Amino acid sequence: MRLVSIETRSFRNLEDRPVDTDAERVFLVGENGQGKSNFLDAAYTLCFGASFRSALDGEAARKGQKAWGLGAYVDDGCAVQRSIRVLWEEGAKRILEDGKRVADRKELVARNPAVVFCHEDFTFASGEPERRRFFFDQTASLASADYVDRLRSYRRALRMRNASLREGRVDVVEVLDEQVAEHGLALTKARAGLAARFDPVFAERFESVSRIGTRVGLEYRPSWPVELGIRDIVERLRSKRREELTMATTLSGPHRDRFRFAQEGAGDFSDSASTGQLRLLALTLRVAQAVFASEETGRPPILLLDDVLLELDPEKRRRFMEALPSTPQAFFTFLPGEQWEAYRTASTLVYWTDDGRFARKEG
Repeated sequence: MRLVSIETRSFRNLEDRPVDTDAERVFLVGENGQGKSNFLDAAYTLCFGASFRSALDGEAARKGQKAWGLGAYVDDGCAVQRSIRVLWEEGAKRILEDGKRVADRKELVARNPAVVFCHEDFTFASGEPERRRFFFDQTASLASADYVDRLRSYRRALRMRNASLREGRVDVVEVLDEQVAEHGLALTKARAGLAARFDPVFAERFESVSRIGTRVGLEYRPSWPVELGIRDIVERLRSKRREELTMATTLSGPHRDRFRFAQEGAGDFSDSASTGQLRLLALTLRVAQAVFASEETGRPPILLLDDVLLELDPEKRRRFMEALPSTPQAFFTFLPGEQWEAYRTASTLVYWTDDGRFARKEG
């Protein structure tokens, strides 16, 4: 798929007008704070139905405005282009495809996959376990709508169980033990399968860009061993009942899972890697995410790269660009002093960005 044009209304600092994006590569060149990242966020929101910059929809409204809207035409290689609209007004969000309400965001994501590369991705390499779980849940969700349902079912059961623990309602906790065990075990098995398939995709590409010389791969360390059955997990939960009532939270389960990057012969790579290596690892995770989603679904995602080349030296930058997967469309942001012309192709649109306005650069 390709976003042929994007139109914004009262979205962040962007000017209210359509921007032609019908190209394999779209470059946004400008100083910081001029709207480059906001435009990528508009594209991402059209694909995901949510921002990558803020969890609160209202924060995307331009200062002084109480509503915002986004629209795009999408080319799937068919005779007729699709339309997508995302509207936020009166505190509620609506998503429309060809004028019809999208009831579940997972449907939007399945039809319009996108992968964003941004500075915050560094936390996937060096941050808390929660951030790695987020990344791999997102990766699995891009590849399978069924995974989204498993994740939602587990989170719903976990929320109810934690609420019952806080209220000291042991009778309700006992009923919910089986639900948490059933949904949690399904999620654990799905994550184990994801890790096994994702590991070679990531390891190969990280070595091709980093040239470290030893394999760095993915290890999945579940809170509950995959080989356990539902009854085994229920017994584990019951054995911790007194402690969980005291702590008022569930102490084991997929919400405590860990993912580790292991270097062959050296243990946890995140503990020994330099800052530069960790940045490269985070970027390669996104490359692998795009490749994995494409291989699993047959729909290559749009790539959105937000000032990420700045973090690489020229040689690693070249190898990173070579590692990017084949895609129908990629958006890049650059500062004016960067060597963006070196990455320009015959099918590249270049826009100078200034205070939310986009001026096309010809030639």
